[in-house]
Amino acid sequence: MVFAISRTELEAIVAQNDKQRFAFDATGSMIRANQGHSVAVDLQLEPTVPPDVLYHGTSTTTGEVVLREGLRKMSRHHVHLSPDIDTAHRVSMRHGRLVVFVVLAGAMQQAEILGGLRPPKTPTEGLR
Repeated sequence: MVFAISRTELEAIVAQNDKQRFAFDATGSMIRANQGHSVAVDLQLEPTVPPDVLYHGTSTTTGEVVLREGLRKMSRHHVHLSPDIDTAHRVSMRHGRLVVFVVLAGAMQQAEILGGLRPPKTPTEGLR
């Protein structure tokens, strides 16, 4: 099934996607996925200074593993940190019962535990 959409509709989809799954390249002539890649992809996201607090939502089962082993990317490219509790809940809702970890990102970056972050759903390699 194929259907056409206008450039204006495409721009709206990219801008309004609540998980910011898509992005245009620098020229605005190509579109790509920001997440969900099964191969290594350079997303060309610029590092930013994190806010003082970020959040990571996950299932209670995975939460137990995080408490034992730290917050790790596992088989994904990054650990996704959210800017607020509501987003962390939304991101992790598909996992059943939820737990949200508070990540003291500002303090961790100052202690050089956490490198430059990339907004808006902030991926990082892992935290212990």
